[in-house]
Amino acid sequence: MQKVILISQEIGEVRVAILENNTLEEFFIERPEALKLCGNVYKGIVKAVVPGIGAAFIHLGIAKDGFLYLEEEPVTDFDDSPGGFWGFNFFRKPKKMPHDDKLKSGQEVVVQIVKEPIRNKGARLTRRISIPARYVVLIPGRKELGISRRIENKNERQRIRDIFNEINLPQDAGFIVRTAGEGKSKKEYIRDIKYLMQKWKQIRYEIKKKNAPALIHQELGLIERVIRDNFTEDTSKIIVDRKDVQNKVQRFLKLYLPHYRGGVDLVRGKKSLFDKYKIEQEIERTFRRKVTLACKGHIVIEQTEGLVAIDVNSGRFTGDYNLEETAYRTNCEAAREIARQIRLRDMGGIIIIDFIDMDNKDHRKKVYRILEEAVKRDRAKTHILQISRLGLVEMTRQRMRPSLESAVYDMCPYCEGRGVVRSVITMSIKTIREIRKALGGQRRKTVEVKVNPRVAERLLKQERNNLRNIEKEHKSKIIINSTPEMHIEDIQISK
Repeated sequence: MQKVILISQEIGEVRVAILENNTLEEFFIERPEALKLCGNVYKGIVKAVVPGIGAAFIHLGIAKDGFLYLEEEPVTDFDDSPGGFWGFNFFRKPKKMPHDDKLKSGQEVVVQIVKEPIRNKGARLTRRISIPARYVVLIPGRKELGISRRIENKNERQRIRDIFNEINLPQDAGFIVRTAGEGKSKKEYIRDIKYLMQKWKQIRYEIKKKNAPALIHQELGLIERVIRDNFTEDTSKIIVDRKDVQNKVQRFLKLYLPHYRGGVDLVRGKKSLFDKYKIEQEIERTFRRKVTLACKGHIVIEQTEGLVAIDVNSGRFTGDYNLEETAYRTNCEAAREIARQIRLRDMGGIIIIDFIDMDNKDHRKKVYRILEEAVKRDRAKTHILQISRLGLVEMTRQRMRPSLESAVYDMCPYCEGRGVVRSVITMSIKTIREIRKALGGQRRKTVEVKVNPRVAERLLKQERNNLRNIEKEHKSKIIINSTPEMHIEDIQISK
């Protein structure tokens, strides 16, 4: 597999695309007015403790207060002794005590954002700080070694444990080896550990120095974050379209991946970088409801506030054998594409997939395995349940920030997220109802009505007799004005 990372920076936004075998697999976008908050560490002030929902609201100095689940509180407080770290014990259950005895309004607390503010919800917070590097994550106060579950080889897991047993690790500091750390040398782990300890020393200094509310540590920007989390041995190229971005990437690679000998290509020209690699149209298709499959079937993706619903349809694909085989082949292709679309669109929360019904149990198991295998490439945590008798798959995906669609689109001011508007017939009937209400059983000389041209046309044609009857009943004259600038659901009546 050949991986290419494309980085395009324009006025107002940075876009990063990851191609695998010339296919768009992941896409990220960041704008100055909507910078990522997840991973940031703050020194906040407890604004309120609400035992009824088991949470405290923390003022961070940003637009919305964050919320902290009380059961996530550490057992002990910050250890500020020389060389000390957070005195957390993640394995001992906290003593049972009233919530008010744990956190109090006005108290200062150091927290990290683990989930971005979404819609009207504030950021989700934790007091269990974690600082990631390329191969290792630092967990202050946790004298334990964790290894990514995606490193499945038992010999490799034991090799990593043996290496860490040889390293003189800091006291009261734990580490998690990331998936990217598989196969890495002792020297590479030590380099990451030294970097993390230096970063933590700086964070502790900022905690002592700054008054709450204050930003203590800011997560890396989009460009550095993508390289840190997505750069692997099979990455053949990093391509950028600006000289300053090229310099930034080279500096970051020198710090994080000093062994990397590949260059960072700078491509300029009349065509944009994404147009040159023919992915601009693919990015546009990312926001469409309907995604066509190679077999001529399609999937339909509906994102709602509560969950994401994905429907699989055979479309024009009729197969060569029978209905069961057609459903199976369509579902197999859909399973791979669904996993890709979930990553591309960065959808999170509850996801329901409605596959085409299959009677054959082996077919259902194979489709499930294909989906499960395809989802393994996703860095976000996922959990998938088996296909139900109705052909439904329920899954959850870690949601740390709003979906890509939410970042690019605003809610329609007309339909307010419904995705539909009232029909011409409905609005014609409603207009007549509003005219009757405006007249209120009284006689008025003239009632002037302004509506959308399509509604006006129906009122003056199909509903003409109804309007005449109202005029006779109220001894009034009704004037219908066609107003192009009015939305189809707007009605303006003047007497």
